[in-house]
Amino acid sequence: MISRADPKTLRLSVLGALGLGLILPILAGLLETGRTGFGYAPALGAISVSLEPWQALFTQPGVWTSIRLSLLTGLGATALATLLALGFATFAYPYLTQKHASRWLTPFLAIPHAALAIGLAFVIMPSGWIARALAPLTGMEPLSGWMWVNETWGLGLTIGLLIKELPFLLLMIVSASTQIPIQQYRRVGRSLGYSDASVWLKLIIPALWPLIRLPVMVVLAYSLSSVDMGLILGPSNPPVFAVFVLQLFSDPNLLLRLPGSAGALLQGLMVIAAFLLLWLIECACKPIGRCWARRGQRNIAAARMAPIVVGSIMLLAMMGGLAMLSMLIWSLTWRWSWPALLPTQWSLQAWQLGQSALGGTVLNTMALALITTTLALILAIAWLEAEDRGGRGRAGWAEWLIYLPLLIPQIAFLQGLNVLFLQLGLSGGLSAVIWAQALFVFPYVMITLSDPWRALDPRLARSAASLGASPIKRLLRVKLPVLLTPILTAAAIGVAVSVAQYLPTLLMGAGRVPTLTTEAVSLASGSDRRVTGVYASLQAGLPLAAYLLAFLMPSLRHRRWQKTMDTRS
Repeated sequence: MISRADPKTLRLSVLGALGLGLILPILAGLLETGRTGFGYAPALGAISVSLEPWQALFTQPGVWTSIRLSLLTGLGATALATLLALGFATFAYPYLTQKHASRWLTPFLAIPHAALAIGLAFVIMPSGWIARALAPLTGMEPLSGWMWVNETWGLGLTIGLLIKELPFLLLMIVSASTQIPIQQYRRVGRSLGYSDASVWLKLIIPALWPLIRLPVMVVLAYSLSSVDMGLILGPSNPPVFAVFVLQLFSDPNLLLRLPGSAGALLQGLMVIAAFLLLWLIECACKPIGRCWARRGQRNIAAARMAPIVVGSIMLLAMMGGLAMLSMLIWSLTWRWSWPALLPTQWSLQAWQLGQSALGGTVLNTMALALITTTLALILAIAWLEAEDRGGRGRAGWAEWLIYLPLLIPQIAFLQGLNVLFLQLGLSGGLSAVIWAQALFVFPYVMITLSDPWRALDPRLARSAASLGASPIKRLLRVKLPVLLTPILTAAAIGVAVSVAQYLPTLLMGAGRVPTLTTEAVSLASGSDRRVTGVYASLQAGLPLAAYLLAFLMPSLRHRRWQKTMDTRS
């Protein structure tokens, strides 16, 4: 127990739980995918190791186009998101405080990827809001050449990834900037005649990069291997590579799971190659940056890019806002004729028709979110408490351990893990889905909670110890109450991550654990936009409600405490 364990025992217990619950499933899943990808799958009658699955993979129609699409959309979205985030921080830093960033970025961080993709599809499709707004310029005719959804170059998918990942990178930059004396850098730079843009490019961004490298790698891994957004916004024939591999796994011909496993391994190799490319770019930029900084150029042309960067982010934010609004409007629509900007007839019928099917789906989603978030919070608090009691900071390997589930493509190990769970009789139930979702909820909870925890004044705990409080009392009566807001924020993020999980729920639940995300993605390819809007609205509404509670509960607690103090006085 936490109350009785010495620091070393507590630390080993936490590491053991992480090893068994986090690392072991990932390694086991990769191992199972690896042996199947090289032809060893006794259950399918394949008992000899060979390269035949790889040969079968590369002979599949459209595989090379699928790989090209994944690289184009994944690398392009990550590069644009990183450049825009750093550019916006450069030009808008005085107004980009931690409080303001959290407040304005919360809706975009809370909305699940699939819900955003569905809403964005409503905006950019040939009969969407943008096309309707341009209808007076086109003679009131639909834009026949307007095809951003499911088009062959993945433009809609790239835009969707940008809208979703840019807020995450901005928040990571704002959080990392608190660890750097940015104001001191700016004052020194100004005293030497450098502009703010020059100071950011020559001093601040090089100091920021090591702190945001891992978040950029997380965005890169997700962008290259996205399944839910790829299904909704990406090309359909052939699809992006992660969707291509999922189709092989889902094919009635079970022997296609052999090339599917080879494709899952290739997906992992693509991500590793992208990480290597990022490292090579970083290595190349260092000597170039040093030479450029030594030239001492004061005024640089980069400052002229401010309108383009800020304008691009405002445009993406507007499209994201329209995407969230469009989901709700479609769920309340009965008739929406072309080219009207708003429905001509409103109705609640879509909500009423879906009540019977919605009940179990909503309960499943909420139960999974609450259980996985609670488990992740307990493990994160135990980890951080073990660090405090041991008097140690987090080691570099621990940082990579936390990010590991986010750096490995889900498709690379989840199917293998599903096979192992199936052999153990665990697949297809809530417990398997909880375990799979917790793999991805814990890292985000840990990332959110660790910085506020470490920023807590250690004198509070020492003062409580001097009054005779035991370690468990210091934790329950001092640390947790003071850190209530960060804990609630981490819980809200955990709920949002759990609700957004598509592939872990689909594979580990064997299609028998319906959630709002799995149902919304399956409905996105249907013809009834109203029902799709209902599921997407609920999918986005649950995380937003969690964030709202996280913001309101500390205020309500403070007001109640204030009333109690006023009554006593």
